[in-house]
Amino acid sequence: MKHFPLRPWILVHANDNDALVPELWAQESLAILEENMVVANLVHRDFESEVAEYGDVVNTRRPSTFVSKRKTDTDDVTNQNAQATNVQVPLDQHHHVSFIIRDGEQSKSFKDLVSFYLQPALLAEAQAVDQILLGQVGRFLANKAGKLGTDPSRTTLLELGKVMNENKVPLAGRNLVIGPAPHAALLDIASIVEADKRGDAGTAMREASLGRVLGFDSFMCQNAITGLPSLSDTVTGAINKSGGEAVGATDVDVDGLSAAITAGTMFTIAGDMRPRRVTGTTGAGTPTNIEFTPALDYAVADDAVVTLYDPGAINLSAGYAANWIKPMTVDAFTLAPQAGQLFTIGTGSDPAVYSAVLEQSITEISADRALAAAVLNDATVNLYPAGSYSFAFHRNAVALVTRPLIQPIAGTGALSSVQSYNGLSIRVVIQYDSEKQGHRVTVDFLMGVGLLDVNLGAALLS
Repeated sequence: MKHFPLRPWILVHANDNDALVPELWAQESLAILEENMVVANLVHRDFESEVAEYGDVVNTRRPSTFVSKRKTDTDDVTNQNAQATNVQVPLDQHHHVSFIIRDGEQSKSFKDLVSFYLQPALLAEAQAVDQILLGQVGRFLANKAGKLGTDPSRTTLLELGKVMNENKVPLAGRNLVIGPAPHAALLDIASIVEADKRGDAGTAMREASLGRVLGFDSFMCQNAITGLPSLSDTVTGAINKSGGEAVGATDVDVDGLSAAITAGTMFTIAGDMRPRRVTGTTGAGTPTNIEFTPALDYAVADDAVVTLYDPGAINLSAGYAANWIKPMTVDAFTLAPQAGQLFTIGTGSDPAVYSAVLEQSITEISADRALAAAVLNDATVNLYPAGSYSFAFHRNAVALVTRPLIQPIAGTGALSSVQSYNGLSIRVVIQYDSEKQGHRVTVDFLMGVGLLDVNLGAALLS
């Protein structure tokens, strides 16, 4: 947790103990949110004090690149366009937490109410923001290192650095956010934690802190997509080719399968252990060949286990329109998708990759962002294979855009305050509920997430 010792924008005096002062709630909310977010402080932030509404579109900026030119003494300089490319980001994520403070509880001081109500409410909000930002790793899977189910090592970190070097990611400002499982594995590597090899006076060993490792500022975040379990609805077969399949293959011969495979289904092959998507099969109900994308990165042996992840399906007769942001009803799952589980919808040739965030169940799934396109009833929901998908990125890979929310109209019986600090804005609305006989407190904010540059991020698989 990041410390936040100085809050010059909070003015609290000895007699400021009224539990229903919205300015205090909003100010303290900002402090708690700022303290508990990890990833939001590492990505590109776009904030202006201009009040916005849900659905507004913000034009944030992607910096342009320049090319060095040569000239002689008699040549004029060559002018290049010094402009930023607009990237449209819709403000389509309105997050809130609401709760009731009963009449009998108002004798508690504001400090006690912060502990009882405000802190857990804002922890949930901070967790949601981190989950959403970390879920963007699915948009960078073309750039990857490591293998699912294999602990990260010094070698895989070097491979990750190579991927980013080839994409010309600036050396300064590279971040790597990992979850508890890969964090523990990396701390078990002598060259990463031993003081005489790191030159950090033993900080890594004492504090279990990775810090800067092989060119990455490394952070452990409990919301990272890590250690996702195997689901019960998996099917296994095996490679059926003497000598195995070579690097670059886009189809493999298989045996041991006794049911048709739906296009879009995700799978792995032992020895390669990177997520692949089925594009077609031969053999109908007894598949003998699987076509897939992307191509194999590693050779696989004969009899290597092929693990297929049975998809679920959209369960709404009307389907869902493009830009749908709320939960989607699904069926055919026997276990609920895990928070952070990557998934695609449908059988398209280049489907958008989403991440499951917030609450999931066997009948409902929520995505990290709005649907890029409409989806039909019974469209497959294709879950990515089990494992950890750590996110490596430069600040300019992803943008988090926030704007202040409008306050309720004066005289409507609601107390409210909007406070902004360090690129974040929180609104608190307090209103009396005569049926519940208490005050309803709603803490909310408006945000959007945008992809700025697909070359500035990568996934570390483990």
